[in-house]
Amino acid sequence: MPSPSTAERQAHRLIQIGLILFLFALLVGLAVPRFGIPRLALSAHLLGVLQGTFLVLAGRLWPKVRLRPAAGWSAVWLLVYGCLAAWAANLLGALWRAGGTLLPMAAGPAHGTPAQEAIIAIGLRSSAVCLIAALLLLIWGTRRVVAGEPAA
Repeated sequence: MPSPSTAERQAHRLIQIGLILFLFALLVGLAVPRFGIPRLALSAHLLGVLQGTFLVLAGRLWPKVRLRPAAGWSAVWLLVYGCLAAWAANLLGALWRAGGTLLPMAAGPAHGTPAQEAIIAIGLRSSAVCLIAALLLLIWGTRRVVAGEPAA
């Protein structure tokens, strides 16, 4: 089980990054009409607001998470990367007028260069894998620990 100072630092980091992501998402929301693909910019705005809120919630939940220090830090950084990578991929698509390969509902027929489409795809797919792994760690860390049982 992490020491209280480690758990507090992890919670603080999640809350801090969540608030920053929320702020940037609000700023993107103000500029939605100026993007090359406003609908994809709106997606980035909504995703950033949602994931920023999620990171703050995860930070508030953190005192109930029982993981060893390495697993705890892994969960923190998987959460942070997962949220930021998905948001950045949507934002880049809106800026580049790209993303139609993986985001056809938001980007429509817009397609960027193969490199741009690859960056967006890698960001979205790696984000999904990281968020699933982080959530599995969180679910494991919030299970009820029976007296005498060592923490994971």
